[in-house]
Amino acid sequence: MSVGSYQSSRMRLVAEERGEPRVVSNGVLGMVLFVMTEIMLFAGMISAFSIVRASSAIWPPPNQPRLPFEETAINTLALFVSGALLILAQRRFAESRRAARAPLVGSIVLGAFFVLFQGWEWASMLAQGLTLTSSTLGSFFYLIVGTHALHAIAAIWLLFRTWRRLERGWLHASQLATAAVLWYFVVGAWPLIYWRVYL
Repeated sequence: MSVGSYQSSRMRLVAEERGEPRVVSNGVLGMVLFVMTEIMLFAGMISAFSIVRASSAIWPPPNQPRLPFEETAINTLALFVSGALLILAQRRFAESRRAARAPLVGSIVLGAFFVLFQGWEWASMLAQGLTLTSSTLGSFFYLIVGTHALHAIAAIWLLFRTWRRLERGWLHASQLATAAVLWYFVVGAWPLIYWRVYL
């Protein structure tokens, strides 16, 4: 590392400790750009689903199971609480790293619950005959919800790594913020998916 880059890095760390304004980290910026591309991906899928749904004479297709929107509403609440706990973890981290542990763990646990519940829901739907090839509903359901689930799994893995760094005393605020950006996207995208696909 050159002397100039070392001094620049040291100045950023000092600014973080003093609570002074600082530039957005490369990790956060990269994650924001990634999330922007994923927003376009989900917008395309949901738009295609909406067009197909609007052009169908009967929706949902006949002889297909009804999506469990009541149970999924409870799962949605768990996801919202997970997002709120992550906000709390970030605020507490700025005051005391130790104080951020409990809300961060709670966020991860509820996020994992959300994904596991989705897995149970998929197994239930498959058992009732809703598959990728059974109907247009099945195709879009597994495509959209499945893509969201993959993002949720990736975000939970990133949050878990963040927690490990916190436990070892290696975590910086920018690293927590980077993981949080992806999880906030997962939490924020879900209400639209739930509204368009389940209701």
